[in-house]
Amino acid sequence: MAQYAELKAQIAKLQAQADQVRQAEIDKVIEEIRSKIDEYGLTAQNLGFAGAARRGRPPRKEPLPPKYLDPKSGNTWSGRGKPPKWISGKNRERFLIDKA
Repeated sequence: MAQYAELKAQIAKLQAQADQVRQAEIDKVIEEIRSKIDEYGLTAQNLGFAGAARRGRPPRKEPLPPKYLDPKSGNTWSGRGKPPKWISGKNRERFLIDKA
Protein backbone atom coordinates (compact mmCIF):
# COMPACT_ATOMS: atom_id res chain seq x y z
CA MET A 1 0.00 0.00 0.00
CA ALA A 2 2.93 2.32 0.54
CA GLN A 3 3.67 2.28 -3.17
CA TYR A 4 0.12 3.35 -4.01
CA ALA A 5 0.31 6.32 -1.63
CA GLU A 6 3.68 7.32 -3.04
CA LEU A 7 2.37 7.13 -6.60
CA LYS A 8 -0.66 9.26 -5.69
CA ALA A 9 1.66 11.85 -4.14
CA GLN A 10 3.82 11.86 -7.28
CA ILE A 11 0.71 12.27 -9.45
CA ALA A 12 -0.46 15.22 -7.37
CA LYS A 13 2.98 16.82 -7.55
CA LEU A 14 3.20 16.31 -11.33
CA GLN A 15 -0.34 17.65 -11.80
CA ALA A 16 0.57 20.80 -9.88
CA GLN A 17 3.69 21.25 -12.02
CA ALA A 18 1.67 20.70 -15.21
CA ASP A 19 -0.88 23.30 -14.09
CA GLN A 20 1.88 25.85 -13.42
CA VAL A 21 3.55 25.24 -16.80
CA ARG A 22 0.19 25.43 -18.60
CA GLN A 23 -0.69 28.73 -16.90
CA ALA A 24 2.71 30.17 -17.84
CA GLU A 25 2.16 29.15 -21.48
CA ILE A 26 -1.34 30.61 -21.48
CA ASP A 27 -0.02 33.93 -20.12
CA LYS A 28 2.62 34.02 -22.86
CA VAL A 29 0.10 33.25 -25.62
CA ILE A 30 -2.31 35.91 -24.33
CA GLU A 31 0.50 38.47 -24.33
CA GLU A 32 1.41 37.56 -27.94
CA ILE A 33 -2.22 37.77 -29.07
CA ARG A 34 -2.71 41.16 -27.41
CA SER A 35 0.41 42.53 -29.07
CA LYS A 36 -0.81 41.33 -32.50
CA ILE A 37 -4.24 42.86 -31.90
CA ASP A 38 -2.61 46.19 -31.01
CA GLU A 39 -0.16 45.98 -33.90
CA TYR A 40 -2.84 45.37 -36.54
CA GLY A 41 -5.69 47.30 -34.91
CA LEU A 42 -8.00 44.30 -34.89
CA THR A 43 -11.49 44.37 -33.40
CA ALA A 44 -13.72 41.62 -32.02
CA GLN A 45 -15.72 41.81 -35.24
CA ASN A 46 -12.55 41.22 -37.32
CA LEU A 47 -11.86 38.12 -35.28
CA GLY A 48 -15.40 36.78 -35.59
CA PHE A 49 -16.32 37.46 -31.97
CA ALA A 50 -19.01 40.06 -32.61
CA GLY A 51 -22.25 39.29 -30.80
CA ALA A 52 -24.33 36.52 -32.32
CA ALA A 53 -27.34 37.59 -34.34
CA ARG A 54 -30.46 37.88 -32.24
CA ARG A 55 -33.32 35.56 -32.97
CA GLY A 56 -36.94 36.52 -33.24
CA ARG A 57 -38.58 39.80 -33.95
CA PRO A 58 -36.37 42.89 -33.63
CA PRO A 59 -37.26 45.22 -30.75
CA ARG A 60 -39.65 48.05 -31.52
CA LYS A 61 -38.16 51.50 -32.00
CA GLU A 62 -41.12 53.40 -30.61
CA PRO A 63 -44.42 52.47 -28.93
CA LEU A 64 -47.49 51.85 -31.05
CA PRO A 65 -49.97 54.71 -31.32
CA PRO A 66 -53.11 54.33 -29.23
CA LYS A 67 -56.13 52.84 -30.99
CA TYR A 68 -58.65 52.88 -28.15
CA LEU A 69 -59.49 55.57 -25.57
CA ASP A 70 -61.39 55.28 -22.28
CA PRO A 71 -63.54 58.42 -22.16
CA LYS A 72 -63.93 58.25 -18.37
CA SER A 73 -60.28 58.00 -17.33
CA GLY A 74 -58.46 59.08 -20.50
CA ASN A 75 -56.44 55.85 -20.59
CA THR A 76 -55.45 54.54 -23.99
CA TRP A 77 -54.63 51.11 -25.42
CA SER A 78 -52.88 50.19 -28.67
CA GLY A 79 -54.96 47.08 -29.28
CA ARG A 80 -52.05 44.72 -28.69
CA GLY A 81 -51.45 42.56 -25.67
CA LYS A 82 -53.86 41.84 -22.86
CA PRO A 83 -56.82 44.24 -22.96
CA PRO A 84 -57.18 46.57 -19.98
CA LYS A 85 -60.10 46.15 -17.58
CA TRP A 86 -61.94 49.18 -18.89
CA ILE A 87 -62.34 47.59 -22.36
CA SER A 88 -62.37 43.84 -21.71
CA GLY A 89 -65.72 42.21 -22.44
CA LYS A 90 -67.16 45.37 -24.03
CA ASN A 91 -67.81 46.48 -27.61
CA ARG A 92 -64.46 47.92 -28.69
CA GLU A 93 -65.95 50.04 -31.48
CA ARG A 94 -67.28 52.43 -28.82
CA PHE A 95 -63.73 53.13 -27.66
CA LEU A 96 -62.04 53.59 -31.09
CA ILE A 97 -60.10 56.81 -31.51
CA ASP A 98 -61.26 58.79 -34.56
CA LYS A 99 -58.50 59.16 -37.16
CA ALA A 100 -60.17 62.13 -38.85
